Amino acid sequence: MLLFDLFVVAHVISGATGLVLFWVPVIARKGAHHHRKWGRLFAYSMMATGTSAIGMGLCTLIAPLPTHPELTDVPLIRGLFGWMMLYLAVLTIGLAWHGLSVVRNKSAHSGNRHWFNVSLQVLTIVAALNCAVQGFIIGQYLMVGVATAGLASAVIYLHFIFRDHPPRMEFLMQHFQASLGAGISVYTAFLAFGAVRLFPHHAFNPAMWAVPTIVGVGLMIYWRLKHTNAWAKRGLPAGKASSSGDLA
Repeated sequence: MLLFDLFVVAHVISGATGLVLFWVPVIARKGAHHHRKWGRLFAYSMMATGTSAIGMGLCTLIAPLPTHPELTDVPLIRGLFGWMMLYLAVLTIGLAWHGLSVVRNKSAHSGNRHWFNVSLQVLTIVAALNCAVQGFIIGQYLMVGVATAGLASAVIYLHFIFRDHPPRMEFLMQHFQASLGAGISVYTAFLAFGAVRLFPHHAFNPAMWAVPTIVGVGLMIYWRLKHTNAWAKRGLPAGKASSSGDLA
């Protein structure tokens, strides 16, 4: 329990920091100093949040009732606070890492194939599939829906990672989508787990869980359209692969 409580404290501090920092790079001018600085801090806070969540999830699977004395349904505790917590943790770390990686490797795409980046995406797929299966077993189909989104994102990122000649400006779209995805993940986790204590009667309301996804996907679509049009006006063929794969 002491270990679990320490993970909870670390999770709350890093998670609350990420919830706030998320909006700074969203609002700041893209590519500017504040966007880069606070965006990195947001990504690091998400990795810390995901790491502590892994510890919380493992503790819950080992001792479901002592870690969640306010609940009595062991399969539900293990499903939501164990398996789904682990899935969201791995997903969040993978998204935050990928969002930084594609920018760092914009001039050397092969750097995105680093074993750690690839492993995170593969682990996300495994964790998502397990989360979906566990959701079916206990009849919590919201877990299946949440897992589907992460599964799709990991497959998309792996496809980008292993492309020899990705579209010239695609790294920016990958950066936007992965970073926003990390924000969606942490807000979803906040509503999913925090709502059990703050709004117990609405804890499993699909509408509440869907809010971060709706907002995040809306921002993704807006930025993709905005930047695609901007690149077209500047004569940058965003959808055309470069001959060398370089994104300089």
